Amino acid sequence: MERSPSGHIRVVIADDHRSFGEALQIALDKEQDLTVIELVTDGIETVRTVAREHPDVVLMDLQMPGIDGIEATRRIREEGGESAIIILTGAEDEIGLARAVQAGARGFFRKTEPVQDLAQAIRQAYRGEPLHEVADVESSLRRLRTRRAADADLERRLTRLTPREVQILQLMADGKASEQIAEELGMSRHTLRTHTQNILTKLGVHSKIEAVVAAIRFAKVRTEAIAGEPESELESNGT
Repeated sequence: MERSPSGHIRVVIADDHRSFGEALQIALDKEQDLTVIELVTDGIETVRTVAREHPDVVLMDLQMPGIDGIEATRRIREEGGESAIIILTGAEDEIGLARAVQAGARGFFRKTEPVQDLAQAIRQAYRGEPLHEVADVESSLRRLRTRRAADADLERRLTRLTPREVQILQLMADGKASEQIAEELGMSRHTLRTHTQNILTKLGVHSKIEAVVAAIRFAKVRTEAIAGEPESELESNGT
């Protein structure tokens, strides 16, 4: 990538928290070789801005409305965008680096790191230099592969549930207590307990809340908030 005519590295900041983005812009603009040319607050607009402005580097927040930073990065690459992209996150994420690299980003950077370090990372990304040790990238990729394998196994396990078991999970997700579920389905508490234990065994989980979360993740039940039933009730293995 050729240096901008101004001699500055042109940067786009994408962050749904405008106050954070503005503070970051002020800090980066103090660097003599960096110029923030745009601040956007959602993933879709980031893709459009990159296509229009062709910045040298994009600082991409991981979590944004519309589409997240990973998906926005993927779309930019699919559209032929050559901007170097750095994914920013405010949380610990052991597979975030792998997801970022696979989507086409240069690397993964914590928001809590000093601005001077981020400025240096921008320069490295612009020059095409690696932001992470090879061992760190490979370690994150291994964790991602392990996570995906576990997810695939859980999704397969969910297909083994009977219609009645899925119905029970749906009622749990709706916040129904065990007494309500048993009454609504016309079964005894003992029978419900047996069904519940069968669900946990089939899914390889240890609590009702884990079973419900798994069913919601893979759209086996409606994605409504889990509410109305005490946490201790959901977390127990029995009824």
